[in-house]
Amino acid sequence: MGSKWRKAKLALGLNMCLYVPKTLEDSPAVAPSGGRFSDTVSLSPTTPNRNSDCHVDMPTTPTPSSSGLRLPKHSSKSSKSTCAICLMSMKPGQGHAIFTAECSHSFHFNCITSNVKHGNQICPVCRAKWTEIPFQSPLTDISHPRSRNGHVHWPQDDAWMTVVRRLPPARLDTNRNISTLFQVVEPGVFDDDEVVDHQPIGSQRSSSTDVANHHSADAIEVKTWPEISAVSKSASHNNFAVLVHLKAPHAIGLLQSGVNQSEMPVTGHNSRAPVDLVTVLDVSGSMAGTKLALLKRAMGFVIQNLGPADRLSVIAFSSTARRLFPLRRMSDTGKQEALQAVNSLSSNGGTNIAEALKKSAKIMTDRKWKNPVSSIILLSDGQDTYTINSPSGATTQINYQSLLPGCMQRNAASGLHIPVHAFGFGADHDAVSMHSISETSGGTFSFIEAESVIQDAFAQCIGGLLSVVVQELNVEVECVHPVLCLTTIKSGSYNASLTSDNRRGTVKVGDLYADEERDFLVMIDIPADRSSNDYMTLVKVKCTYKDPISKDLVTLNHASDVKIERPDTIGQLVVSMEVDKQRNRLQSAEAMAEARAAAENGDLAAAVSVLEHCRKQLSETASAQARDKLCLALDAELKEMQERMANRRVYETSGRAYVLSGLSSHSWQRATARGDSTDSTSLIQAYQTPSMVDMVSRSQTMYLGSPAPRPPLRPVRSFPARPQPR
Repeated sequence: MGSKWRKAKLALGLNMCLYVPKTLEDSPAVAPSGGRFSDTVSLSPTTPNRNSDCHVDMPTTPTPSSSGLRLPKHSSKSSKSTCAICLMSMKPGQGHAIFTAECSHSFHFNCITSNVKHGNQICPVCRAKWTEIPFQSPLTDISHPRSRNGHVHWPQDDAWMTVVRRLPPARLDTNRNISTLFQVVEPGVFDDDEVVDHQPIGSQRSSSTDVANHHSADAIEVKTWPEISAVSKSASHNNFAVLVHLKAPHAIGLLQSGVNQSEMPVTGHNSRAPVDLVTVLDVSGSMAGTKLALLKRAMGFVIQNLGPADRLSVIAFSSTARRLFPLRRMSDTGKQEALQAVNSLSSNGGTNIAEALKKSAKIMTDRKWKNPVSSIILLSDGQDTYTINSPSGATTQINYQSLLPGCMQRNAASGLHIPVHAFGFGADHDAVSMHSISETSGGTFSFIEAESVIQDAFAQCIGGLLSVVVQELNVEVECVHPVLCLTTIKSGSYNASLTSDNRRGTVKVGDLYADEERDFLVMIDIPADRSSNDYMTLVKVKCTYKDPISKDLVTLNHASDVKIERPDTIGQLVVSMEVDKQRNRLQSAEAMAEARAAAENGDLAAAVSVLEHCRKQLSETASAQARDKLCLALDAELKEMQERMANRRVYETSGRAYVLSGLSSHSWQRATARGDSTDSTSLIQAYQTPSMVDMVSRSQTMYLGSPAPRPPLRPVRSFPARPQPR
């Protein structure tokens, strides 16, 4: 058994803290004097008795010296037995793991992982650049105490340790034959999903509820603001703006600090709705090395934070697409099996996004059972080499919507409204196609520029999906005064329509996360008024939506209609600050779209000029002069886009994806990951909800190795830094 593990370890190029039991087929290992291990070697607190029935045999791998490389001669005996970082002893039997780099220098594993966390990926002694980076995962809860020897006390000795090998990306060869990812035969119909968890609903409301008081704890909050408070009777005002502001209810129990969402109840009053989630993961050749390792870690975080009533299915795709397992509840057993499937992924082949999305749609359409919330997460670092870019190299007009099955498009008659949240990974992905997929399905597009941000980006996304409190939301605005008519509703990517007489308008919003906000500007033509009334009632607002847990249809009538004064004469009027902020947001989004169009036509100078002009206009508005946070965020975002349009190379590498991710965020008024930041303190994160911030914070806490509120699930096929006491 031991020799097999060592052979597999060498073949895979892995460096892990690996303990292999001694077997009869192992040849006796005689350690030479002064010998050392080139992998991460874990030293037990006491040296095992070789005459006992059970002992630990340390694995070895070829070292630089055994491969014919000349090692530096400046390493003295004292330096080999002393950690160069903490200057403490590294003698065997002290209970601390030792990491020996490919340059032959050794350090305490805890010391060197702390050094790597701060961005140092070179040897502290000889400054050699490493290709194998030591990594230490968060603490696990070991129920049995371990003895600690030595003078240095590290709080992370019980962590799980491994080494991430930075491999060069594999060259993409779409012409070679690629074997299937897994040998399990898929059924013709994906109706093998696990039964959903039917628990009694705590809410006792009727099937149809009329909520008159918008201050109810579990109802949407509606507020309205007119552009100005008065219009003289003799004057008319075209495109008079009325702001309709919506805020979803707060989900009690979801956002408690330090509480893992997988532990929270998923049914009952004021609890969250369970989710059906399909993750579609790119494992093509370009994902080899660090990218795939970080993707597995990010998926591990997603799996750990799903609840027992949530269901997950994973599709891996390269030249072909394969379902790893059906929709399965994330119980303890389900999580372990999901982790095992994700950890088995390997990278090769081309990129077939269309086939992967068809398979994800098939999972959703064929399932026997349905959870209240459904969503798809798509991640890719390349361009589709089968549907859009044919292997033969034929150039045709690109139809990006062909990547998305017709049944999943927002305007499809099938009614399968499942958003695809797309994540473009790195500088080589096709941002236009990923943005088109998300926009057509009603999802968001995020740009992951830095590899290390992938887990935080996933955390932000599932932080929202695990907090859906409103579904199928429709907002209806109706004119009250008989002489008024609507001209348009500025709603971004949300479908808005007006009746033939322009007296009524509707916005189809869909789902809302807990505490999520939406703002729509309703434009009205106000004629001169010859009546004797001093006030004019403009519009009234009504919302209808479905409770995702109880399935109740809720109707919410706004308590007060929007009114303005109609005096004979008026003095100086002040524009509403709330309306001014939303106008700035819409104006900035329009400038981003115009700048992107100019950049795609090859005129980067014109694109930068459009953004600069918009920034100047923003600075002159009342809200900007009042140092409003949203206006500051918009200015910072426009400035960042200008810098990413400095030249064609920068725009092709990151500018296009950054702009498209920003457009996606503003059009849906929902947070996306852009560049290398998902930090809630960043100015560009204007749409983050508390549940998103909480989940990103949990992700960053786990990444930094601090104690998590709940011990993380023990990964499948991982090995502890020291043998477990028996």
